[in-house]
Amino acid sequence: MTNSSSRGLHLDPSLDPTQSRSSSIFEDWGSSNLKVLAERLRHYRPSPSSWASSDDETHGGVTSQVGMPTSIANANDLKVPPKSKRAAVLLCLFQGAERELRVILTKRASSLSSHSGEVALPGGKRDEGEDDKATALREAHEEIGLEPSHVKIVTVLEPFLSKHLLTVTPVVGIIPEHHKFEPRPNAGEVDAIFDVPLEMFLKDERHRVEDRQWLNIQYRVHYFDYDAPDGKKYIIWGLTAAILIHAASIILQRPPDFPEFWPDFDALARNNL
Repeated sequence: MTNSSSRGLHLDPSLDPTQSRSSSIFEDWGSSNLKVLAERLRHYRPSPSSWASSDDETHGGVTSQVGMPTSIANANDLKVPPKSKRAAVLLCLFQGAERELRVILTKRASSLSSHSGEVALPGGKRDEGEDDKATALREAHEEIGLEPSHVKIVTVLEPFLSKHLLTVTPVVGIIPEHHKFEPRPNAGEVDAIFDVPLEMFLKDERHRVEDRQWLNIQYRVHYFDYDAPDGKKYIIWGLTAAILIHAASIILQRPPDFPEFWPDFDALARNNL
């Protein structure tokens, strides 16, 4: 078991995150709070041994039946092939009307053959020659019409690994001027675009869990219920929920109010997926 409270931003103690050393891409930001957050996250360094495991993979917005945050002593024990498929998702943050951090999500199109109607982060598989940042920005533009020029990428988090060996990397971006974003859902991939407060993924309100087994190892699936202002109801779960719990813990610098129940990943490594 790993204690989630040990996670957080790994900053150089000599850095004052509220001060920029020189002129930077943050100078034109309208919100000083977002500027401070971006400057702080810019120095985050993900642990090279932190992974997560999931039960499935999808095309387009990346979702999953399972999401399990983990910290394995040696991720190479899992013998992940060097040419395993890679994907990236965009955690796109902005400041809401009450100055709270919010994250943009999608509901996958009901016409899709897999995971139709499920909630996902904008994202998908990497094209040849792309890095995670380029993939996340391209997919967000294709799926929700978000112009790459409106997003400031500030950090990349630990990758999540599906048991089908799809490596999913969360990329954190901030929209300094959210009013300029005009959502344009791709009808073939997305039924709805909505946003939720990031902090909800650290609260036990509207949260429930389901315990399952995979490779004889018990793990926990997290579910969050969200009622949108327009009356629509969404369930955020699986890998999407796991990524958002992990991201919220790092960005807001506190553990969740509920136990994540991390499995015995030494046993998982011994089972070699």
